[in-house]
Amino acid sequence: MKKIFIIVAVLFTTSVMAKEQQEVKYHQDETIILWDNDKAPHSNGLEGEAYEASPYRLVNTTKAVLYVYNADQTKATGQAVVICPGGGYAKLSMDQEGFLMAQWLAKNGIAAFVLEYRLPNGHREVPLEDVVEAIRVVRKRAKKFNIDPAKVGVMGFSAGGHLAASASNKPKVEDRPNFSILFYPVLTANDYTSHRGSFRNLLGKRHSEQEAEAWAMDKCVDVNTPPTILILSDDDTTVPAAGAAIYYAALRYHGVKASMHVFPEGGHGWGNYDRFSYQKEWQHLLLRWLKELK
Repeated sequence: MKKIFIIVAVLFTTSVMAKEQQEVKYHQDETIILWDNDKAPHSNGLEGEAYEASPYRLVNTTKAVLYVYNADQTKATGQAVVICPGGGYAKLSMDQEGFLMAQWLAKNGIAAFVLEYRLPNGHREVPLEDVVEAIRVVRKRAKKFNIDPAKVGVMGFSAGGHLAASASNKPKVEDRPNFSILFYPVLTANDYTSHRGSFRNLLGKRHSEQEAEAWAMDKCVDVNTPPTILILSDDDTTVPAAGAAIYYAALRYHGVKASMHVFPEGGHGWGNYDRFSYQKEWQHLLLRWLKELK
């Protein structure tokens, strides 16, 4: 019994230390709890608190939380971005696809809001409810954050890219973001361009092909989809780049302003890690694209 107690104590101490290190390394200006399963329109059926399966990898999320990074006011553009980390709809990669990206955006004059969204657990409507609510909250508090409520975009990575694209296509037009930034996103439902694991986690293991098609973003694009930039790697074997090409074709068919950049290598999941050899290139391209938005 004593040995078990010691192990539990060590695990608790390690968790506390990791949390303290995160607060220092990825310091946020503010944390906003949007709602939890008891107050949101729908529940994801999970209970308890979110916890880290490994450093900065959250699972069992039952609350929607925004981590706020205010823009450097000497460079402020009036733009804001709600960030949806990826993780296959099974976890959230909060560091390279969340906090690191937010710090970089804020440094470049763009207010950033990392969204800890509730994982779907087969409840497809839940993550979308969270990101739509996040966009609403950011717009309502635009004056406080010194941003333009007509310049609130969404950014997503992998399955978070699917969520960002869902927010760009499924809600009422007034609840959609003003622009969309998608990194190596899950978008299509067919076998050779999709990521089946993300769809299983979103829709449930026994979902039908028709249900998957209803959440295939290339099928959801319309003239009201916001301007979109897609950034990905050609050698991504987790989420093939061809899916983004299909989505890009749908955007252009409907007259949506779009840009797509495919780097020759890098694989999947690089986010804002500096070990990605094309980091400076995509950063330059993205800042230029954001500057040229009207």
